[in-house]
Amino acid sequence: MFVVNDMPEQIDGRIVTELEKTCVSTLGHLRDHGFALGLQPNRRPLKFVGTAVTVRIPHLDSTAVHMAVDMLRPGDVLVVDQSGDRQRSCFGGLVSYTAKARGAVGAVIDGSINDHDETLAYDFPVISRGFSPLTTRIGGIEGAINVPVTIAGAVVHPGDVVFADSDGAAFLSPEEAVGLGDLLKAKEDAEIPARESISAGGSLAEFSGAAAYLP
Repeated sequence: MFVVNDMPEQIDGRIVTELEKTCVSTLGHLRDHGFALGLQPNRRPLKFVGTAVTVRIPHLDSTAVHMAVDMLRPGDVLVVDQSGDRQRSCFGGLVSYTAKARGAVGAVIDGSINDHDETLAYDFPVISRGFSPLTTRIGGIEGAINVPVTIAGAVVHPGDVVFADSDGAAFLSPEEAVGLGDLLKAKEDAEIPARESISAGGSLAEFSGAAAYLP
């Protein structure tokens, strides 16, 4: 059985502009949930912010991935739940090429990917479990597009904000992301005088507050 829901509303461009100036790890100082833990980028440096277009497939059948890639719009991010299969790849060179041709800004795959060199040549950023020569097939068995999915422990809804860089990916609702870029940027900017102080012999523990816990 296949489920194909309508494409989600795309996130406000201001959210993209603001988050692109900040680091995913800065968000990691503020919250513990919503991160795709254990996934790695296919190259570094890497950064993208976009709208989640979600796909859930059974272990072997990637029919829904091919359907969803054709539906992608500029600014979208393909987000694929492989139902716990970490070894098979549903995302190779031609899928990567199609995603980029549609204007997608990246992909997050809770499974492996293949065609390492080809994907790099297309300069298309992907965060995944790694690389594998074992691939999925087009079987026409089942799949779902634009439904809630689970990606490396994080629940992702279609239309969520995908915030990714060289460290990994995080997922936020559009409501959570409003004003977040400014908050993260302020936190990062606060480290500028700290670096200047440390260069002059100052204390990291004093700046971070760790010194208050020392005997």
